[in-house]
Amino acid sequence: MPETNIGLFPDVGGGYFLSRCPGSTGEWLALTGEVIGADAAVAVQLADHVLDAGRLQEAWDALAGVDWESAGSLDTWIATFSIAARGDSMGARDQIDACFSLSEVPTIVSALEADRSEWAQYTAATLRKRSPLMLHVVLEQVRKARTMSLAEDLRMERDMVRHCFVTRHLDRAGARSETVEGIRALAVDKDHQPQWNPARIEDVTTAMVAPFFDSPWPANAHPLRTLR
Repeated sequence: MPETNIGLFPDVGGGYFLSRCPGSTGEWLALTGEVIGADAAVAVQLADHVLDAGRLQEAWDALAGVDWESAGSLDTWIATFSIAARGDSMGARDQIDACFSLSEVPTIVSALEADRSEWAQYTAATLRKRSPLMLHVVLEQVRKARTMSLAEDLRMERDMVRHCFVTRHLDRAGARSETVEGIRALAVDKDHQPQWNPARIEDVTTAMVAPFFDSPWPANAHPLRTLR
């Protein structure tokens, strides 16, 4: 979920499922956009099983023959083709929980920069490249979503994406928005030199972040008002 790298946030339910990862692994994934493999996905409860890549074609062919009326038929298929996930796939778990459970983004980054381990230094450098504004927004998103239903989270994220492209409280919209700038740098011009505004994590204020969670619509006119 690389959204902080393009001035966006983990949308389409990202706040809901990341907030339900164990410990502070959801905050870590949401803020860094770190790419994880199958074993780590199981460890953070974003996947249930790992399949043997060498048997994928055989697995797909066998799936076509599963008797969906039989409660145990899919379990048999899973047992046949799944393999054990490596238990050590989250070697930095203690550091993740210690740092990403902290209250604010600057505090998280400071803790990482004070930790001289290779993992911490890499993670701090990664965060320094992300949109400072959206790092703050995303941390708030994940923590708000932790107590929301899926429908509530999706409504919140619909509000947030509107603010990303039309950020009225910062008098920015269109090409001047953080999200369009991030997309420009990563996917259009591909110079990988986004001009984030603010440029530093330490310069983002609560007043810049809070309005992302104000709905542009009254409850009775919200585009996702019928979700339950």
